[in-house]
Amino acid sequence: MAHPTSAEHSSRPTLLRLAEIGKTYHMGEVDVRVLKHVNLDIYEGEILAILGPSGSGKSTMLNLIGGMDRASEGTLWYRERDMTRFSTGELTRYRRETIGFVFQFYNLVPTLTARENVLVSTEISRNPLDVDDVLGMVGLTDRMDHFPSQMSGGEQQRVAIARALAKNPELMLCDEPTGALDFETGKKVLRLLVEVREKLNKTVLIITHNAAIAEVADRVVRLRSGEIVEVHENTHPKAPEEIIW
Repeated sequence: MAHPTSAEHSSRPTLLRLAEIGKTYHMGEVDVRVLKHVNLDIYEGEILAILGPSGSGKSTMLNLIGGMDRASEGTLWYRERDMTRFSTGELTRYRRETIGFVFQFYNLVPTLTARENVLVSTEISRNPLDVDDVLGMVGLTDRMDHFPSQMSGGEQQRVAIARALAKNPELMLCDEPTGALDFETGKKVLRLLVEVREKLNKTVLIITHNAAIAEVADRVVRLRSGEIVEVHENTHPKAPEEIIW
């Protein structure tokens, strides 16, 4: 499946729309404004990288998009539904059914095998994928009965991706997914995320501080001090094997 061009982006349905989003945290008597006037459309079936240094607001944006926090101002649309009006129960259903989370440090249950870690996530999904099929897709058919302590970091991250994917979400939210991995293993994880988009047409959002990783994305959003300073379209995204860290 070819990477979408700019024209194709404009014709793709909008999965999420952030309109004048702001987020302020109240720290005692001090207000800390973390996001300001964020406007962004996220399209179905794209790889989108959110790039910025620590403290730029990346994680806060991820938390809002993932339904783990609420905006202080502005409107966040999921398709044609205003998420800022969601009840707590509606946000919970949104997280369970729409979002697959992949974090830097895997967050696997150490007392469960790879297969069991993935199986847990399917129990909260209305339309899960087959666990064994997903583990096969991430290259872990021969490791599915192993515990996290018996697996390498790269294998554990692949289990984490399989766990997120098995829910059959519309959007994969990946927070520094290669941050705890070495260079070559990180490339393999990026390759897997690209295949998730290409084979299953999932939308993949990657939060990173590493500009090289962002080169695999269709679009790159640069954040600085809580504001979007640039949205760049990669007309020729690089294959993970081509990037130089």
